[in-house]
Amino acid sequence: MTAPAQTTRTTNALPGIRKGKSRMDPTRNKTAAGVAAWLMALLFASPVLWMVLTSFHSENDAATNPPSVAANLTIDAYKEFFGASSGVSPWPPMINSAMASVISTILVLALAIPAAYALSIKPVKKWTDVLFFFLSTKMMPVVAAILPLFLFAKTAGVLDNIWFLILMYTSMNLPIAVWMMRSFLAEVPVEMLEAAQLDGAGLLLTLRKIIAPVATPGIAATALICFIFSWNELLMARVLTGVIAGTAPVFLTGFVSSQGLFLAKVCAAAVIISLPVLMAGFAAQDKLVQGLSLGAVK
Repeated sequence: MTAPAQTTRTTNALPGIRKGKSRMDPTRNKTAAGVAAWLMALLFASPVLWMVLTSFHSENDAATNPPSVAANLTIDAYKEFFGASSGVSPWPPMINSAMASVISTILVLALAIPAAYALSIKPVKKWTDVLFFFLSTKMMPVVAAILPLFLFAKTAGVLDNIWFLILMYTSMNLPIAVWMMRSFLAEVPVEMLEAAQLDGAGLLLTLRKIIAPVATPGIAATALICFIFSWNELLMARVLTGVIAGTAPVFLTGFVSSQGLFLAKVCAAAVIISLPVLMAGFAAQDKLVQGLSLGAVK
């Protein structure tokens, strides 16, 4: 008679123990996660916020150590960026950057989508070796190839030529674009392609009418990343361009001088030059999140 009583007491105690262990407040956990996420976001955004604040300070206030947070605000640095005293306009370099970034991105997509189609939907033999070859081209530092590129451009007479820079940006972004588009196009349902083939659709029609609408988020994500890489590129633009084809990052480095104060002007230039990338990312935010999350969840 004793054993059943012990069993009954043990059985009655277990639900209470389990209930006590599983007693958690999901609202509190979500609040803690939200606060942690905001703190991390502020931590990563603090350098950008500090750059924006410094751009509205005078050069003397921007150069103080420790920095003066409560200094008077002014737009003198932005006036200097637009050539208030020097008379040098920033619009030609900005137009060159926009032209090089947009045209090279269009060329990259025009070449990467058919290549990714061949490597994902219609895979060729040893397609993994092909992808590794594309990726291996990104392993060599740009500085190792900049001298041959400079000598070639000088011999061919294309130094300080925006079209040669566009060609360089296209070749620079093409490998990563093929890798990204390959993973995106692999998510296209095969049944849709088979139905298109039964209807007699050719390759170009299939790419335009079937694949492009389905892979639009992936295309947008790839285009935005290629645009950012091209817009931010400095080394090749610094070496291969001069007065005519100079880009916005090259123009920004012109504010760094060994004489006088320049921190506020550099921050103002960095803020303005960063705006196109920020606006493009904000405009394509939903497509970018969808594109980068393709294939993440099966």
